[in-house]
Amino acid sequence: MAYYLVQHKLDTARPSYLHEQTALPSDPCDGVLNEKSTRGRKRSLARRPSGDSYFEHGNDLPSSPNAKSLFDEAKKLGVDISVGFAERTASGEGYNTSVYFSAKKEEIIAKYRKVHLPGTKEPFENPDAVNQLEKRYFQPGNLGFKAFRTPDLVPDALKKGDGKAEQGRGDPIMGMMICNDRRWAEGWRCYGLQGVEVVLCGYNTAGFAPDLWGTRKPMTPEEAERDAVFHHKLVMQGNSYMNSCFSVSAAKAGMEDGKGKGDEIVFAEVDLEDCRQGKEKTFDFDRHRRIDQYGPITTQTGVVEPELL
Repeated sequence: MAYYLVQHKLDTARPSYLHEQTALPSDPCDGVLNEKSTRGRKRSLARRPSGDSYFEHGNDLPSSPNAKSLFDEAKKLGVDISVGFAERTASGEGYNTSVYFSAKKEEIIAKYRKVHLPGTKEPFENPDAVNQLEKRYFQPGNLGFKAFRTPDLVPDALKKGDGKAEQGRGDPIMGMMICNDRRWAEGWRCYGLQGVEVVLCGYNTAGFAPDLWGTRKPMTPEEAERDAVFHHKLVMQGNSYMNSCFSVSAAKAGMEDGKGKGDEIVFAEVDLEDCRQGKEKTFDFDRHRRIDQYGPITTQTGVVEPELL
C-alpha cells in the first residue's frame, strides 16, 4: 500500500487571515492527485491544506464550492484522501477537523476533531511573534480517538461473514490526529488499543517561535528549526514504535502571514504485515498491559509532585 505526503501551498501571492474567505484552489491539488495516480495502484493520500482561513461544515465538504473539485478528482482517480479544515458546526462551534474520504465508497467515512489545542487565546504583544490562536477560534475535539477501517486498499482482506475473525487480516485500520495531538501519548495508545496500523497526522509547526516556547535556551532560527524537526520525528517514530503502527505526517506549506516554505511531495510504500511483530510480541497489550497501575493517566490533569523532603 502506498502513501503520498503532500505539503501544498495555497494562495501564496499574499498573506491570508482568518477573517478572509479563501477558497481552495483546485488545479494544483487536482494535478498532484492525477500525477500520483498514474502509478496504477490503490493508495491513500494524506495532506493538510491551508484551510484555516475559512470555516466549512464537515459532512457536506465534498460538495462545497471550496473543495468539490478535489473530492471529484479523488473519486475519478480512485485515490483516498485525508483533508484537514476549519469546521463550523450547525450550532456554531468551531473545530480543527480532519476527514477521511474513501474513493471506493465515494464519501467521508471518518471524522476527527483535534483534542489538544496549543497556544494562547490572545496574540502576543510582539508584532513579529508567531502566534498559535487555536484556543481563540476552536473548541477541544469531542469525538475521541476512534479508529476506522478503510475499504479496497489491500487485496483479500477478511470481511464480516468470512468466518472466524483474525487480527491483522481485515481491511487496514487507521486513525487521525492533528498537529499537537502527536505529542500526547494518550491518543496514540487509544488508537493502539484498537489495533491501528496507520495514523494520519497533518501538522503546522513553527520552526522559530521564542514567544511560544520561551527563551531559557536562546537559539538562532536555524537551531530552533532543527530542534523542531528533531522533536517532530521523535514523537512520530517513538509513538509509532510503541503502538506497532506506521504514521504518515504532512505539514502545511506555502506563505502564511508572509512566512513559510514551498511545496513538497513524498512517496512511500508500506507493508502492514510489518506491524504484526510488535503487536503480537513486544507490545502484546493483552498479555502485558497492567491497567490497575495506570490510575493517574485518566484521573489527573496537572502535575502533582511528591511531598518535599
